[in-house]
Amino acid sequence: MTSATKTAPSAELSVKRIRTWSALLGVLSAAIVLAVAEFFAVFISPASSPVLAVGSLVIDLAPSWLKDLTIALFGTNDKIVLLLCVGLLVLVLAVAIGLVEYARPSWGVILLVFVGVIATIAVTTRAQATASWPMPTVLGVVAGVLVLRITMIRLRRWVNSAPVAPATTPAGTAAAARAASAQRSSATPNRVPAASRRDFLRIVGVASVGAVLVGVGARVVNASASVVDAVRTALKLPAPAIAAPAIPASASLDVPGISTLITPNSNFYRIDTALVVPNVDADEWRLRITGMVENEIEISFAELLELPLVETAATLSCVSNVVGGDLVGNAMWLGYPIRDLLAKAKPLAGADMVLSRSIDGFTASTPLEALQDDNRESILAVGMNGEPLPQQHGFPVRMVVPGLYGYVSATKWVVEMQVTRFADATAYWTERGWSAIGPVKTQSRIDVPSRGSSVQAGTVAVAGVAWAPNTGITGVEVRIDGGSWAAAELATAISADTWVQWVYPWEATSGEHSIEVRATDAGGTTQSGVPIPVVPDGAEGWHGITVQVS
Repeated sequence: MTSATKTAPSAELSVKRIRTWSALLGVLSAAIVLAVAEFFAVFISPASSPVLAVGSLVIDLAPSWLKDLTIALFGTNDKIVLLLCVGLLVLVLAVAIGLVEYARPSWGVILLVFVGVIATIAVTTRAQATASWPMPTVLGVVAGVLVLRITMIRLRRWVNSAPVAPATTPAGTAAAARAASAQRSSATPNRVPAASRRDFLRIVGVASVGAVLVGVGARVVNASASVVDAVRTALKLPAPAIAAPAIPASASLDVPGISTLITPNSNFYRIDTALVVPNVDADEWRLRITGMVENEIEISFAELLELPLVETAATLSCVSNVVGGDLVGNAMWLGYPIRDLLAKAKPLAGADMVLSRSIDGFTASTPLEALQDDNRESILAVGMNGEPLPQQHGFPVRMVVPGLYGYVSATKWVVEMQVTRFADATAYWTERGWSAIGPVKTQSRIDVPSRGSSVQAGTVAVAGVAWAPNTGITGVEVRIDGGSWAAAELATAISADTWVQWVYPWEATSGEHSIEVRATDAGGTTQSGVPIPVVPDGAEGWHGITVQVS
């Protein structure tokens, strides 16, 4: 009697519980889709993963204002946020699929297939997609449909053999209760609740464990860049034919907290459209110069390394960088002058733009004049701060063009440079409302003290960096509480292409104070204090902070 009393309640299924299990089966089927797709993507291409493809499609379709808002809120973590949003969307759809499939058999399967079609379209529209890329998604959807149907059959068997608990059945679900009762009346008489429950839980458990093992294992393999990274780590770059001038000690100020003169690779900002870092085999890499040229050129990585390389320091910045933002960095680059390669290609009269293309489909429109300029060290970079390019920064080859924002010049994983005209072609971000030509605007930033910090009264070092690549900085001024502008001390500039450190000794008095900074470039332009947003060609304004002096 006691045993029967214990068993009966566990066999009862409330409508709420049935719905919970239905939702979980939808989530399980979605997990199977992703796990199987990830597994087969291992053998085809990591980028053929439906999650990555859908995420990349979202990036492509996202309006400029949303992209700016995401970067402003999350900075270089924008791709993590996007993946989380895609994951949340998948979860919501999966729950809906499970609920619909139980309430209306086959309609959940139709919804799952529809979502699979959308994911397949996302995969096939990737720039580097081949005919085999849809296969992982298709196989994943087939596996997900099978799991959804099989587990739903087991769930219904359990429902048919178990009484629906009347005490927990909501008043509004009488129809569902009657349907469950009708199903029980046609169920096999010899089917016992415990056996039905064990059968259901067994199949769900096996499918869940399989999804986790296959999915996680495949994702780890897909995310791993061990082979490419091993090649990169073992690569020994040639010495530059023209080395950068030695950096004088006076180029760095001894001020704690100021941005380092050279930004370490690990701290260098990363903003691009690649949801997953492309794994490019250096032995297979080729760069083609096409379009309006007398001689089309194709060059391999090995051939590029055999050319006389130059070493140059340059500051790069993102057009989405707000006033005082950190989407800017200064590095020592090693590469081959783009103007020399273009000279061999011989651009035709009338050409005024080079449309560079990344292996992941991103494009940038760079003025041909800037790439041919003898006074601008535009290079195909193979090295960064004394080592081969990190994968996230464009290994094996990227473009570095001082004085232009990255969205019109700094193409990573570059594979093609098409000589054309601005009137005939548009690039990725210009198609989304940004300016076709993006010269970097003169900027300055306060690094120390930090915004909202507290300092002691007395002499306080107010310090930071200022930059106007390809032009150079000639002066930085600071003002306190809206008073008169006072000149700051400049460190020695490495070159006109890099940022320069500055410091202003401030005699701080007790109370709350505002600090502002502005810079003047070698062309005589002083930063305007009129705030201008980043769209369509970069932010303007003075960087200001407030500090408390005690």
